[in-house]
Amino acid sequence: MLRDLLRENRSYRRFHQKDRVGVERLRDWVSLTRFCASGRNAQALKYRLVHDEERCARVFETLAWAGYLKDWRGPEEGERPAAYLVQLLDTAIAGDCFCDDGIQAQTILLGAVEDGFGGCIVKAFREAALRAVLSLPASLVIRHVIALGRPAERVVLEDMRGDDFRYWREADGSHHVPKRGTDDLIA
Repeated sequence: MLRDLLRENRSYRRFHQKDRVGVERLRDWVSLTRFCASGRNAQALKYRLVHDEERCARVFETLAWAGYLKDWRGPEEGERPAAYLVQLLDTAIAGDCFCDDGIQAQTILLGAVEDGFGGCIVKAFREAALRAVLSLPASLVIRHVIALGRPAERVVLEDMRGDDFRYWREADGSHHVPKRGTDDLIA
């Protein structure tokens, strides 16, 4: 059910790195975006598939992880993503993707969860370095990096206490994420 997929779809930041994600699975997840709504129906988003270990390592070096966890520099070797989908706006098609990027990223992650994987949408990256790793032409603008793999961490949803929305880690490595209640979402 959709509700179960949404509960399981967390921002996973640690993965079973050796459990690789093949190009066909990545293509399947990208194919889900074909069914998404698109502003003006422009369908201007494209994806660069990164799945081999060497290139994944190069992409990893361009990313920043978990801003609230100041003493954590990101996943250690062995817990890094097994693949990435780099979301790109093709400016030869349209100059803006409106909200298509979020819709498509969520769709990809729901597909990954349905297949027993998980991921994290990363917006913190060194753009020039990532562009160089991917050899991107100027017409492709990086929107997001979707890190993917089999999750190697437990994410716990908590009821938000007050207005503190910052996530945190326990000593055992479990990742806690506070969520607002339904009544708090209704204005």
